[in-house]
Amino acid sequence: MSGKQYLKNQLPVILINLLGMLALALFLTASDNPFPAVLFILTVWSMVLVLSLLIFYFSRKKYLNKLLDMAEQLEERYLLPEIMQVPEKADEQVFYQIMKMAEKSMLEQIGKVQRERREYKEYIEQWIHEVKTPITAMKLLCENNRSSFSREVLAELEMINQYTEQALYYARSEHAEKDYFVHEVSLCNVVHSAIADYKYLLRQSNMTVQIGDIESRVYTDEKWVRFILNQIIGNAIKYHTEQPVLHFEATKTNDKIVLSIRDNGIGISKSDLPRIFEKGFTGQNGRNGKNSTGIGLYLCKRLCDKLGIGITADSENRGTTISLIFQMNDFIIGVQD
Repeated sequence: MSGKQYLKNQLPVILINLLGMLALALFLTASDNPFPAVLFILTVWSMVLVLSLLIFYFSRKKYLNKLLDMAEQLEERYLLPEIMQVPEKADEQVFYQIMKMAEKSMLEQIGKVQRERREYKEYIEQWIHEVKTPITAMKLLCENNRSSFSREVLAELEMINQYTEQALYYARSEHAEKDYFVHEVSLCNVVHSAIADYKYLLRQSNMTVQIGDIESRVYTDEKWVRFILNQIIGNAIKYHTEQPVLHFEATKTNDKIVLSIRDNGIGISKSDLPRIFEKGFTGQNGRNGKNSTGIGLYLCKRLCDKLGIGITADSENRGTTISLIFQMNDFIIGVQD
């Protein structure tokens, strides 16, 4: 609350006091009171008025600043009435009741939206689990009737399955911590499992998979890391060039294990690189007929943040390297040594 605005709000009070002072001065003068006495009375009145305005201004400013500080500290600012003291003045109580009504309405709306989101999420998860059954059945039929056509169908089914997995993990990513199972995991096993998930698409794109030293072990959730690797492998397939190569390698430092996934695809432009983990960002390559959704790498970043895994991307004209950085505390280092 600024002093200028405060004076503007108190203008009626000041005008009433000035009129009262003028009327009193005329009355005292008409009653033959000496001028010094009249001046003294008016001076005292003016001092009392100014002092009362200053006291009220600073007290109100302190109270309002306190409310603003409390509001700034709250994540859900509509809950401010819950921590406010009930005001004593009648007009302030009216505004307090209005705020309580607004808070109640907001809580009801939030509850409604949360219920709808929960029901939608449950429906999506149920639908995905249901649709996986015919996908699995079709894969079995194709594998039992091998032909060039069935191999093409298997590659497409693999892509459909990965899209359903992406939708499932996206639905679960908001509360991923409820589905964690952190334990010692072999990077070699996780990488080979992720490659197996894309075996038909890798074969269809004639991609050569090179695996370096990935015998390291980390503490993480195997299922979620496998999904992250699936998204990275899927991007390498989608943006491959002639004679594509996909290389996996793990390096170990004092307190980190870095799993690098490097391809020789079309790469990522420097202008797009800082934004590839943003939700919905497709970049120049995604807009050039690659049907990119901008969700895969966003999910990777979101899940890595929840798992405490660092993720970085590097690209120089051709090829892209995605690195997953697993932190190791002193206890884990001692156990592995």
